[in-house]
Amino acid sequence: MLTDKLVIPENTKFEENTIFVEGDVIVCPNSTVGYGIYAKKIVLGEKVKVLGDVVGEEVRIDSWCDIKGNVVSKGDAYISDFTTIEGRLTVFGDLDVGRNVKIKNGFEARGLISIQDPLPIVIFIFFYLLELLRLGKLEEAEKLLEELEDEEIVNPMIIPENTVLNLDSIKTNAEITITNSRVLGNIRSKKAEISGSEVFGSVRCENEVIVSKSKIHGMIEGSIVIVLRGSIILGDINAVRVYIEEDCIIEGTVTGETGVFVKQKIDVNKILLNKEVEEESTKEKEEKIENVEENRVLRKDPFKFERPDKIPSAKEVKKEVKEAKEIKEIEKSVKLLKELESKKSKER
Repeated sequence: MLTDKLVIPENTKFEENTIFVEGDVIVCPNSTVGYGIYAKKIVLGEKVKVLGDVVGEEVRIDSWCDIKGNVVSKGDAYISDFTTIEGRLTVFGDLDVGRNVKIKNGFEARGLISIQDPLPIVIFIFFYLLELLRLGKLEEAEKLLEELEDEEIVNPMIIPENTVLNLDSIKTNAEITITNSRVLGNIRSKKAEISGSEVFGSVRCENEVIVSKSKIHGMIEGSIVIVLRGSIILGDINAVRVYIEEDCIIEGTVTGETGVFVKQKIDVNKILLNKEVEEESTKEKEEKIENVEENRVLRKDPFKFERPDKIPSAKEVKKEVKEAKEIKEIEKSVKLLKELESKKSKER
């Protein structure tokens, strides 16, 4: 499972104060969610801030989190050290609580209450898997996944590290994928792929933006913008290149620095492959230029003043000036003689 991509799965709905997710939610460390979260299993990483309620069938909260609303778990709940809940905590299953957890409006737990230092097992699994993949131990990662089928995450909404997600904007350094959902906020990301969704805001990306059968209530900016059949864009499109399929509605202006292409059918994979080839060729050119600059022989700069080996005296300078004047006078006299000869030849 990738945690370096912001994934908004099918049937996710952004309301004014709450996000409703049919599956699970994973919020990676140091992220801020300006909504309440309603989902099945909710996993919050370290130093996550949630500005609304957290309601799920199972809730796992890592250390140093800040929840501004209530926390409700229909099953078990795990809350790690130094977490603050400004609302009320209600747990219908067992509750594991770490040290220095602050719950301002009290709590209720119908199962067993254990005061210890619980590390949410799902968070531990994610970080362990990432470390295995980083070390290239793919077989061990596969075995771990097979053993943990019971802890399977269902159709999750994934919010990567250092992401800000609120009513005004969705800011992330990662890519974003939105599928069959209703999303509020201006999207700012590395790359965006939106299909079968409605986005109430603009979309600005460093790389490509791909829109398929979606409605965007705002402008789109990116290096390459691809708008596929059945899409509606209620704003401008600005990009290096723009590709538009037929049967699309664009109410704003379309600007492509190197071209705007309207086609009956667009092959997205081919466009992206061509982009990769172009990027590789530009890199090769840059490397060649660098190698030439490193290996070239230093030449004299024609604009650089170089002090002569011998400075001429005043007499030598006067002599040179006098010789130059005499040469000019001789050239003039030669020119006059040529003109007189030509006139004489014409008279004859």
